[in-house]
Amino acid sequence: MAIYDAVIIGGGPGGSSAATYLARAGKKVLLLEKERFPRFHIGESLLPYNQKIFRELGLMPALQAAGFTKKLGAQFHLGNGTKGTKFIFRRGRFTREPEAIQVERATFDHILLKHARASGAEIREGWTVGKFTNTGETVTIEARDDAGQSHTIEGSFLIDASGRGNMTGNQEGLRIIHPRLKKLAVFGHFHGVKADDGDPGGDTIIVRLVNKWFWLIPLAKDKISVGCVMDQEEFAALKMSPAAIFDQMVQSSPLMRDRMENAKLTGVIHTTSDFSYRNRKFVGKRLLRVGDAAGFMDPIFSAGVFLAMFSGKLAAEAVQKSLAANNDGAVRLAKYEKRVHNAMQFYWEMVENYYTTPFMEIFLEPREKFSLASAVNAVLAGELEGGWSMRWRMRLFFWIVKLQARWPLVPRISFD
Repeated sequence: MAIYDAVIIGGGPGGSSAATYLARAGKKVLLLEKERFPRFHIGESLLPYNQKIFRELGLMPALQAAGFTKKLGAQFHLGNGTKGTKFIFRRGRFTREPEAIQVERATFDHILLKHARASGAEIREGWTVGKFTNTGETVTIEARDDAGQSHTIEGSFLIDASGRGNMTGNQEGLRIIHPRLKKLAVFGHFHGVKADDGDPGGDTIIVRLVNKWFWLIPLAKDKISVGCVMDQEEFAALKMSPAAIFDQMVQSSPLMRDRMENAKLTGVIHTTSDFSYRNRKFVGKRLLRVGDAAGFMDPIFSAGVFLAMFSGKLAAEAVQKSLAANNDGAVRLAKYEKRVHNAMQFYWEMVENYYTTPFMEIFLEPREKFSLASAVNAVLAGELEGGWSMRWRMRLFFWIVKLQARWPLVPRISFD
């Protein structure tokens, strides 16, 4: 039985990125993906700092040829239309990447997977991974091919990029669900949604209601992804069809009613559970978890694809150096876990605060005092390793949010 340098579970952005980095470094890589691409997926808004990874992977020509919508900023509005703000990435003094793209994931993920194959990774689609075992010297997985035949596959390292399927984390009982963020998303693609003119027409638009929020993501000239993230309990209590619930939520917001006045659904309304969770460990012996297989958070700030590709890159680097050192890489894996944890923590704190009124009051009144607005802008763009100059500003930002809860430093807002 051939032993691979690395076996990767999952062909999404995290798995494809790790496979490409390792294959381009001359490593023997096998990627197993349970579906056949292209396939529908949610998570269509990317961050500017994806661009650096695209350049490193040699993806820019294929992505430019696909003609994805350019994203230069993000907008945040109250659902009653009384207040809003815009973040334009190039205006943040700490932001090193000025633009991003909006993508249909079926096309985008397929481009990444094909690029991994062209880079030398072995890709097998339609393969389902069962359990994994660790011998100490290698990691072994049990898998079934698309004909239902069982196979045993061995690798020096295992990278779990299985997404919210969380294959190895579930096997080891590591998943911890966030107690206050048990959400569900109801969404679809629409024609005829009212869009902004010029550059803002490519912005992601977030519309905040009292206990839920909408996204509007422009995918093409007249195709916009629109979704509502709400409490799972509220969704279940309504006892209506997803389409009826979606329409009811739209009608509850004057801003959304205006945007969706002439909208026509293409396809169907989808739902997906949106439980925020983290695994207690991101690594094991010769095992690294990337992207949603490490943890998944509410997608308010569009960080999912970036965190998947960022952690996929770091995982590939840790595996490559461990193979060169001819050891299990325990120290490198521990460093990997710390870097990914720190990266995710930025967004966890933003998401946890986002559902509070004091956060929204401060967030919708950006001020450049101490360059705080620039620091927030950089985080929204994907600046995760900006050093102390970023960290103290973000700590100050959250401290101001706490003060706002007791004393009105900026005007109070109403969701009515």
